[in-house]
Amino acid sequence: MGVQWEPGAGGLQDPVLSGRVAGASFDPRDRRPSGERVHHRDLEEWTEYEVRVQAINGIGTGPWSQPVRGRTRESVPSCGPTNVSAFATTSSSILVRWFEVPEPDRNGLILGYKVVYKEKDSDNGVHFWTVEGNATHSVQLTGLGKYVLYEIQVQAFTRIGDGRPSSPPILERTLDDVPGPPVGILFPEVRTTSVRLIWQSPSQPNGIILAYQITYHLNSSNSNGATVDVLNPSARQYTVTSLKPESVYVFRITAQTRKGWGESAEALVVTTEKRARPQPTSRPSVPQKDVSARQVLLTWEPGSDGLSPVRYYTVQLRELPENNWTVHSASVNHEASSYIVSKLKPFTSYQFRIKATNDIGDSEYSEESEAITTLQDAPDEAPTILSVTPHTTTSVLIRWQRPSEEKINGILLGFRIRYRELLYDRLRGYSIRSIATSSSWAELNAPYSIRNLSDPTMTQFELDKLIKHKRYEIRMSVYNAVGEGPNSPPHEVFVGEAVPTAPPQNVAIQSATATQLDVMWDPPPVDAQNGDIQGYKVYFWEFQRKNETERLRTLFMPEGGVKLKNLTGYTTYMISVAPFNAAGDGPRSSPTRGRTQQAAPSAPSFIHFSELTTTSVNVSWGEPTYPNGIIEGYRLIYEPSTPVEDSSVGCGDCLHSPSPPGVSKTVTVDVKGTGPLWLKLRDLAEGVTYNFRIRAKTFIYGPEVEPTSPLARRRSPGPPGEPYITRHGSALTIQWSSGDPGRAPITRYVIEARPSDEGLWDILIKDIPREATSHTFNMDILKQGVSYDFRVIGVNDYGYGSPSLPSPSISAQKVPPFYEEWWFLVVVALVGLIFILLLVFILIIRGQSKKYAKKSESGNNSNCNALTHGDMNGVYTRSPPRPSPGSLHYSDEDVSTKYNDLIPAESSSLTEKPSEISDSQGSDSEYEVDPNRQKTHSFVNHYISDPTYYNSWRRQQKGISRAQAYSYTESESGEQDHCAPPPLPPLPPCHPSSARPPLRHPSQQQQAQGQPQGQGTLFRPKGSRTPTPSQQSANPPSQHSTLYRPPAA
Repeated sequence: MGVQWEPGAGGLQDPVLSGRVAGASFDPRDRRPSGERVHHRDLEEWTEYEVRVQAINGIGTGPWSQPVRGRTRESVPSCGPTNVSAFATTSSSILVRWFEVPEPDRNGLILGYKVVYKEKDSDNGVHFWTVEGNATHSVQLTGLGKYVLYEIQVQAFTRIGDGRPSSPPILERTLDDVPGPPVGILFPEVRTTSVRLIWQSPSQPNGIILAYQITYHLNSSNSNGATVDVLNPSARQYTVTSLKPESVYVFRITAQTRKGWGESAEALVVTTEKRARPQPTSRPSVPQKDVSARQVLLTWEPGSDGLSPVRYYTVQLRELPENNWTVHSASVNHEASSYIVSKLKPFTSYQFRIKATNDIGDSEYSEESEAITTLQDAPDEAPTILSVTPHTTTSVLIRWQRPSEEKINGILLGFRIRYRELLYDRLRGYSIRSIATSSSWAELNAPYSIRNLSDPTMTQFELDKLIKHKRYEIRMSVYNAVGEGPNSPPHEVFVGEAVPTAPPQNVAIQSATATQLDVMWDPPPVDAQNGDIQGYKVYFWEFQRKNETERLRTLFMPEGGVKLKNLTGYTTYMISVAPFNAAGDGPRSSPTRGRTQQAAPSAPSFIHFSELTTTSVNVSWGEPTYPNGIIEGYRLIYEPSTPVEDSSVGCGDCLHSPSPPGVSKTVTVDVKGTGPLWLKLRDLAEGVTYNFRIRAKTFIYGPEVEPTSPLARRRSPGPPGEPYITRHGSALTIQWSSGDPGRAPITRYVIEARPSDEGLWDILIKDIPREATSHTFNMDILKQGVSYDFRVIGVNDYGYGSPSLPSPSISAQKVPPFYEEWWFLVVVALVGLIFILLLVFILIIRGQSKKYAKKSESGNNSNCNALTHGDMNGVYTRSPPRPSPGSLHYSDEDVSTKYNDLIPAESSSLTEKPSEISDSQGSDSEYEVDPNRQKTHSFVNHYISDPTYYNSWRRQQKGISRAQAYSYTESESGEQDHCAPPPLPPLPPCHPSSARPPLRHPSQQQQAQGQPQGQGTLFRPKGSRTPTPSQQSANPPSQHSTLYRPPAA
């Protein structure tokens, strides 16, 4: 309830409120300095209060004002009717009675009651039975299930809405009746003369089942021979024998209650063993005329039953566009060919399919039906009104949220706003009276006015043309093509005073201290205030943390500023200011950013010790929870708790002087704020407890955090054995033996290393498995050329143990592989050069050999023609002049034995190549030399092609006579030629079987062939193989020797 007053004359100090409820006075003593308005909370709903105000100043209290009465607004009833009772009158009806709601809990005018009932322990929904008017206190519930236990509650409702239901629920069961038919009849075993059937109890037992009756007979018009048998209520199967083969029988099962025998369930069976599963039904169809908003009629044609009658059908449906099929009903009557599918959603597409079931099993599902869309229906839900605020003196602004799509049940076309003036504006002359059953809300209030909004996308609307100083009730609903949905709960608003339409102006923030911000602003423009500004609401929150840290400071005076205190240091705040008047709150100003000043930070959030060994520890800490500024750094102070002799305390990242021997020294380390939040301390005294303190700094230091680090441990592992190091190329292998595990098993090993000349150990390898006694690593992780010592430490649950003895120093210089040595490149170059030379030499030899072979082949062809025909195109050929063989002197050392195989042992003639002579003709012919034959340049073949070399007595094989020596004549030009090679003898015939040509005198032969006289020829006597040495010419080398011609044979 809001109370507003005007201050009286004199010095007003504090107003004091006093009130009276229904004649009883109260004194809440709600003081507001210099206030003119107050909201008193925690009052009772729909209660009339009498209020008066008293002023107080420094001298004393003033007189009380005249009392003013006011009533709080209506609300829903806070409890249900009392003395609720229920009595079953029939098998399908219950009479419910109740008393009125207690008056303090009505919270408004009771307009009627609602009976809420549902089946106990059932998934069926809740049902409502509405009773209008507050004069009726009973109702007869009809159409209930037979012999069903119901939970029943009653609730009252006012103009605002439904109240709380009565508690606890009343339980009442309807009366019993004859049962429904048994269900689930199947014949699992069928023979030609016997059958066995099973069933389930009725789905609607309508009482306690006392017995079952089974009747069966042949399926014919004459049923006089029916057999009847009564079974106890626990029976669920029955076997019949002595039946006729290949016959159709009819079985009927009936249940009995206290009220008598119920409806029978009938089933057919064929006494045959040739049964099969049924065939699928036809594709189900849905006639469009049978489609409604919440149900459709499904029809189909049954398939073949496989000589076993169908017992029931199962209907499945799928809501599009989903792909999941759900069972709608699994007990459709076997005789049905249509089924009404109910409980569907309006304006939703579905597909259906069906399967049949007989005694053998299920058929395949039928083909899916065509997609069917149900019709639209009226919406099930009203829009939610978010706020109704006065916008001007004659209008209000309504904001709402539309219902969910599935509750609209179609296409939303628009909204309807219902509003009316409440007749009990000041709630003074309102009387509570009984309302007849036929009365409606129109008897109490004026009829509603309606505004239609045809834009379905709207979320707010300004309702104008209202009367000033009147209270209105507003409701909303939505509508589609089918109809209108329910109305929303009513919202009340007072018209005449509008909320400010503009926020405060020129909002400014000034940082006063580390915990205070001064906020200043100007009031909204006069034309946007819509009345007197009664105060401001200041909203402030931490930047980017609005939901978690938003707070509100309310000022009940139209002041232009406020001091926000108890803020966090060096924190950015967002501040927004909103004015309010008698009508309500105006809009907020745009958030303005401000930041408090820096302050001393809080202590670091934590300090943690890790990698704890006997002489080193890794100290890490967390940032302060409240930094209160920019962290410029941290100061870590540590000292041994007792004096340490020969102490040399150092850290891996900072340099400070070692402490004097025997003196307890305090070490201070300053760490930059941008550096890592950890520090590795090494070379601590073994078995000594150190005290640590750390604090953060902005522009000043904050408080310290002081944990204790006990380095002396008796439960950690003992030292492992001295490590042994082996080297394999660039890898090092460290081996050790296990030591004492301590109070707990060893969990892992750690290898530490240090340069031999530095003396500070550092962890090299962590997390070595506990079962390992060796570890191999690459020397790349070490500095090249530096010698290192290594040691091993065991770790268990209590921490790091004692380290092993240091290993012998080993250099980290890597041994380069052989292919990186300088001599390897030299060897490779030399080997390559040798291969290149060999390759060149082989290519030269092969080239000369091929060249000689081609020349020899051409020479053989020409010589063969010369020996056979004695001429070559009519021209004799001759070889170029050669030096005299007589002038060549040979010794045994000059002749290589490797050419002995070039002359066969059976050969009796001299020639250039063994392949170019004939054994039968070699000694009987005179040979002509081809003058065009070129000299070969191969050293190997030089003498092979020389007949003089073959005719040498040193090359002559044993048993073969040597030919006489030969000499050269002058050349054709008459000039001496000392460097020309000796003439080659003519080649023998190419073919060994060719006839031997007759020998002629050399001169005659030359003349016959047109050869010039004086050309030297070689004459070989037939009967002698001994070479005839030629006389050494007395002439100088420039002169020719005379040609020796032996006499004819």
